[in-house]
Amino acid sequence: MTSGGAPWSGAALGFGLGLALLTGGLITGCGQDGSKDSAGPRDAARTGAGSPSPSATPPEDLCTRIVTYWSREALAGDTYGDYQSMGLSGRQYELLMKVVDAARTEKKSKGAQAAERLIDRETRAGCEDLYRPGAPSREPWG
Repeated sequence: MTSGGAPWSGAALGFGLGLALLTGGLITGCGQDGSKDSAGPRDAARTGAGSPSPSATPPEDLCTRIVTYWSREALAGDTYGDYQSMGLSGRQYELLMKVVDAARTEKKSKGAQAAERLIDRETRAGCEDLYRPGAPSREPWG
């Protein structure tokens, strides 16, 4: 029993599809320099399209957010996780342990709200110290 033959063989179909993609890529990549369709490297440099967002969050603010979050979690759950699973650097994790230890003492003597305020205050100060000279090193414990 034979089936109706396909109008295109696999090789011909693959070649045709590849040619169509190549042609489409060439057509969309063409544009006169300076036209509104052109977005080459010179245009990106001129317009600042490749530069970082001016509204990017400073690293000390990101540090404060994440260390504050995990400090509150650790204070509530009486546990620490792995610093990497928390998304922390080694130095951020050391700050977290220091803040949580102080918050536990504060909670026992002055209550939960005082511990929350201490977490906010100490984490902000610690993260500002970590990032004062610039970003920490690329090392995992840096």
